[in-house]
Amino acid sequence: MSLLLGHVPEGATTVEEVVRHRLVEGVGGLRGSVEAALPTVAFVVVWTATRNLPAALVASVAIVLVTLVVRLVQRQTPKYALSSLFAVGIAAFFALRSGRAQDAFLPGILYSCSLLALSLLSVVTRWPLVGFVVGAAHPEDPLAWRRHPGIVRLCQRLTLVLAAMYSIRVAVMLPTYFADRVGWLGVEKIALGWPLYLGAIAVMGAVLLRGHTPLDPEDREPVAGPHSIEG
Repeated sequence: MSLLLGHVPEGATTVEEVVRHRLVEGVGGLRGSVEAALPTVAFVVVWTATRNLPAALVASVAIVLVTLVVRLVQRQTPKYALSSLFAVGIAAFFALRSGRAQDAFLPGILYSCSLLALSLLSVVTRWPLVGFVVGAAHPEDPLAWRRHPGIVRLCQRLTLVLAAMYSIRVAVMLPTYFADRVGWLGVEKIALGWPLYLGAIAVMGAVLLRGHTPLDPEDREPVAGPHSIEG
């Protein structure tokens, strides 16, 4: 079997090393996580102090806009701030439509439910979600990883870690949502956001460190020119 995986980090000798490198590239970092948490903090603080839903939503949006402006002034990528703005916009739509503050957290819960179902389905069908993270670095053939059995098996295990993370979020936040505990929803959203994601990455790291799936010799070929898949 011949396979090209795109850019392989210098010195990498195993599939696990390549996948670890790709996952690290996709992490936004501490600043991105703080920017994602601040709108929730602002929403919960203002809501708790005033019980005014529009004011709480305005405070949340204002925080996102400030982080966006700071990113632009510093000539840094605004994608994390824009992502937060999009999420806050959807949350505001749900909350204002129902008039219930807890509904600001409903889109996130539904999103986790959807990703949990999608993660499990992707493992069952042998198209694990993490594989698409690996393939993203290979624009010429983003599905090349699918033809490497070692990578498919590895990405299935890593995707199950993500499924566990989503299941924890749903199991904790859904009962709190039905109990109308807005303050606790805010605490849970922050705690089950970046900190839980870091925990999932740590588990993935342990899986990657334990595995030693060798790269095929063809995996080291440069991606600049045309490539082929040989049987």
